[in-house]
Amino acid sequence: MIKYRAIVLVSLLLGKASVMAQINKAPAYPLITHNTYFSVWSNTDKLNESVTHHWTGSNQSLIGIVNVDGTNYRFLGQEPVRYKTVLATSDETEYSVKYTEKKPADDWFKTDFAAADWKEGKSPIGDGKENKIQWQSRDIWIRRVFNISRTDDINELFLKASFDDDIEVNLNGERIYTKVGVSKGYEMIPLAKSKLKVGENIIAYHVVNTGGGARADVGFADKLKPIISDELKTAEQTNVTVKATQTTYNFKAGKVNFDVIFTSPLLLTDLSLLSRPVSYITYQAKSNDGKTHSVKVFFSASTDLAVNLPKQPVKASKYNTSTLNVLKVGTTEQPVLKKAGDDVRIDWGYAYVAVPKSTGATQYITAGEDAVNSFRQGKLNTTVSNGSSLALNTIVPLGKVGSTPVSKFIEVAYDEIWSMEYFGTRLRPWWNKQGNETIDNQMNKAASDYAAVLQKCTAFNQRLYGDALKTGGKEYAGLCVLAYRQSIAAHQLLQSPKGEILWFSKENFSGGFVNTVDVTYPSAPLYLLYNPKLMEGMLNGIFYFSESGKYGHDYAAHDLGTYPLANGQTYGEGMPVEESGNMIILTAAIAAAEGNPAYAKKHWKTLSTWVNYLVKEGFDPANQLCTDDFAGHLARNANLSVKAIVGIGCYAKLANALGYKVVAAKYNQIAKEMVPRWMKLADDGDHYTLTFDNKGTWSQKYNLVWDKVLNLGLFPQKVYDTEIKYYLTKQNKFGLPLDSRKTYTKSDWIIWTATMTNTNKDFQALISPIYKFATNTPSRVPLNDWHETTDGKMVGFQARSVVGGYFMPILKNKLASAK
Repeated sequence: MIKYRAIVLVSLLLGKASVMAQINKAPAYPLITHNTYFSVWSNTDKLNESVTHHWTGSNQSLIGIVNVDGTNYRFLGQEPVRYKTVLATSDETEYSVKYTEKKPADDWFKTDFAAADWKEGKSPIGDGKENKIQWQSRDIWIRRVFNISRTDDINELFLKASFDDDIEVNLNGERIYTKVGVSKGYEMIPLAKSKLKVGENIIAYHVVNTGGGARADVGFADKLKPIISDELKTAEQTNVTVKATQTTYNFKAGKVNFDVIFTSPLLLTDLSLLSRPVSYITYQAKSNDGKTHSVKVFFSASTDLAVNLPKQPVKASKYNTSTLNVLKVGTTEQPVLKKAGDDVRIDWGYAYVAVPKSTGATQYITAGEDAVNSFRQGKLNTTVSNGSSLALNTIVPLGKVGSTPVSKFIEVAYDEIWSMEYFGTRLRPWWNKQGNETIDNQMNKAASDYAAVLQKCTAFNQRLYGDALKTGGKEYAGLCVLAYRQSIAAHQLLQSPKGEILWFSKENFSGGFVNTVDVTYPSAPLYLLYNPKLMEGMLNGIFYFSESGKYGHDYAAHDLGTYPLANGQTYGEGMPVEESGNMIILTAAIAAAEGNPAYAKKHWKTLSTWVNYLVKEGFDPANQLCTDDFAGHLARNANLSVKAIVGIGCYAKLANALGYKVVAAKYNQIAKEMVPRWMKLADDGDHYTLTFDNKGTWSQKYNLVWDKVLNLGLFPQKVYDTEIKYYLTKQNKFGLPLDSRKTYTKSDWIIWTATMTNTNKDFQALISPIYKFATNTPSRVPLNDWHETTDGKMVGFQARSVVGGYFMPILKNKLASAK
């Protein structure tokens, strides 16, 4: 039985007793954040102004209404826009087309064009395994004939298109849409319905694959009129506060003050709790007029939580555990680990909404479009069990509410059953790594632990904010708060068949790769700071890949596959200097954080192979990629050379800690002799160049930070002073550009660069534009780390783990104080 006295006390603690302010503005607000699949966000400053989304941008609707004395106030979410198919796309059904990959005549898009020599095939069209038309060339031209019986019943016509990379679309011989750049899922483009004809129509489109993946899919949809009437009022949001593990919203709903607290208890030092896939949503109400009011809360979760695409059929049910009432949903198909990629959501396993029996809650299932009206009209008895885009509905009575706050909670959970594949072996999530645990037990335990867990979360929220505030001030602390949950939720915690920790990242929105080393590298400070065993878990798979003989190179791999299949590298080429340097540096960082070199000793042979590669190839790198691969290949990269030098210095430091004095002296001498050569080659007067052979260029030398953090003593202070002074002349409104080639930047690298400053004034000068970006960007997605410094818009990369790099200044201070 849940003890409500404890719940009320904890809720009061959450609502009032925050000793320190946190952050009140975010590009997107974390609501449920556990891993790359179980991740729901609000993309507007007011919780009730938009549909809630998965981090990829797909709708994963959560809706909340509080009823006060019979009046309904919306506090959470909006209903997703509903569309009716006019011409199906491949997410709904396959369709026939004619196509060619050879440039056709100029009139290829005209209605009377004879495409007799074109190929015929069926969708989907792209370069993936699931595609029936395998498109491997640069260009593809497609013609599709379809019939329309009537157009007068179309409400609002939209072109529905998914493409990678550039597209032009023609309908009945007329150009109706063009775009340069890949679509984000399916784009919906408004179109006059007069463009369609009753009878035969021809849609003709040309898609260009400029690099990376390829796809081409076009259809039409009718935007339906909303079902919900205007009778529903809006709760007045008075505040929102984001903390490390919680997002709290404060509302006024008529005569009641109403708080909603989303808690994902991602505590890095408690692996059992970290891996438990259960979030809490706490509701707290208090009278604001001194009188007593009747209050109940309606919560509806879309079954889209458990699908990749909304059209996928699901099966939903309700049942009881010993202490909980539960709603459950999953796809009918259950294609376990069948989909790999970036813009992909889970469609196996099951989503759950649970509530303690003692709350007296009512649960039922409806079609998604009927959810709100079912509550408004009191139609609570019908339970739908099959279909698509259903709604899991829960009504929680708070009862008579006066001046004493009343608080209750629900749980939202997800059981993946199988999380990932690791070199051919399926792995369960950490919480069920032995296969003898159940999600019901996890949810029951989450309920019984509720008060204790929230107390731990409150304490950690204050600890993290205090660490960051002391290190870098209020703006820096706010950035760390925004980064914490996002970075963790881009990972999955597993145990390897050998019993080792695996803390696997997904390279969100930039390829979908598993355990990318140059994503691990910028993410590392957060995990080194709060649990270096997780840092080991980020490296273990890469070490295994080399040491098992599965990766036959004398440098480190780039990745382990495409999420969730970690069966070996799938990125098209290696980054030899980049990844070898990263692995050695991070191994040295683990030794510093743990206070001993045991982890390095375990992998010494492999580290020795990689360091010798750096000695041979790292100082003056060939034309190869670095972690900033979006900027293209670069030869003689001065910053990449720094990484090699620092990597060799780290190896020497590890050798010394292991008692290998001769080896340590040898490699320390190699690293130190490289430094003056580097300074000479990169010297450009008042700064150091982007590449050794290109005067007049510059770049952030963020790789230098480890020389400071790990106290290697390689580069003289002159290098840091020269670079920082120059950087401060190159700043734009929203940050310091990455280098002289473009005005875009990477915010994680700026914070590493700021860590190398000697004065608080210089530190704040570099940090403040990033805070301005994070709180003012027009790109309303989970914090993107690649943005334009002139206008603050996202260039790419959202919801990625690399924002864990924001914790570098705290890590530097912690390691310095431990000496």
